[in-house]
This record gives sequence, structure tokens and C-alpha cells, in this order.
Amino acid sequence: MDRSPAQHVVLLDDEGRAVGSQDKTTVHTLNTPLHLAFSSYVVRSDGAVLLTRRASSKKTWPGVLTNTCCGHPAPGERLDDAVVRRIGEELGLRVDSAELVLPHFRYRAVMDNGIVENEICPVYRVLVDEQATLDPDPLEVDETRWVTWREFSEGVLGGSIDVSPWCRTQVEQLTALAEEPLAWPVSPESLLPPAARPTDTR
Repeated sequence: MDRSPAQHVVLLDDEGRAVGSQDKTTVHTLNTPLHLAFSSYVVRSDGAVLLTRRASSKKTWPGVLTNTCCGHPAPGERLDDAVVRRIGEELGLRVDSAELVLPHFRYRAVMDNGIVENEICPVYRVLVDEQATLDPDPLEVDETRWVTWREFSEGVLGGSIDVSPWCRTQVEQLTALAEEPLAWPVSPESLLPPAARPTDTR
């Protein structure tokens, strides 16, 4: 049976150029190849940030508190479109757009069982109003919570809040951009890795 392109991840070379694709159900192993992903932070108009706890059934970092939503673009899919798509799929949250804030983010992390995450993973901010409603997919998310960025970032950096390894590093870098998420500057898409730079002109 043919697989949907959305079920494949984009494989990358060390310079961030696409070198193929792989079924996402097989990509995370003891020797995970470098691939393209994204992280996102949903931010309300009052500055609160949406955190999620990864579902306990997840292959990587199950049950761990993290940023709002992570995922992988399909081959040929714009990264910002993938952010909007996955936020809808995982959280039932309708959003219109996503803003690039960390175009160069990259990390590699190893679980206790040896499973590896190895991603070039640009980070996006997604703005919503205070009436935003959630309908999380239990296969993806065990818990959601809104927090102030100050409470969250101070807890993460001070060691009192445990989060995924990528989230911790992102918090360090995002805090360096600005003290509050509504003030994070937007980066141009030209700074994305080559495989993620959009080819359309919208």
C-alpha cells in the first residue's frame, strides 16, 4: 500500500540539504539519521505559553513535559504549513500562521534505552487569542497547561521543571532573544536550512 508523503521525514546532510526521505515510523533508532523537524510554542495574547506532556505511548521521550508541539514536515511541505497542520492534528487548535524565531536550531539527544533524536529543528511561535480552545489527541498528548513564560523559563533554567532535552536548550536560546515570548523577533525564512527554504513566493 502506498504511504502518504506526510508519513515520511526529510533526511538531511550536515549542511541541511535534503538527501532523501524515510518512513517516520522507522527513522528513530539507535542510529537515527539527521532529519528535518520543527518545534513550536503557542502563545496567547496575554503572553501565556501552552505546554504539553507527550503521550506515554510515544517512542521518544514518552510522558515528558515539553513545548507546545513538535513534528516533521512532509517532503515538499513548507515548515510553517507543517506547524499549522500538526497543531491542528495534535491539539485540535485552529491557527492561521506560524512565525519563525529560531531558524538554526539543531540538537541530538539520546534516551536511556539508546534511541536517538537527531534533528535540524527550526522553532516557531504561533499566536492565538485568549478564547482559543483545545481538543488534544490522547495518542499524542497526555496533558496541556498554560503558564507564564517567566515561571516556565526560570523553572527550566533553574532545574525545578524537567522538560525534554530539546525544549531546555530552546528555552535558553529563546530567553536570550527577549524576556517575553511576544517580543521574540521574527527571523527571515532565508535563514532556514536549505531543505526548509520555501520555493513559493507567498
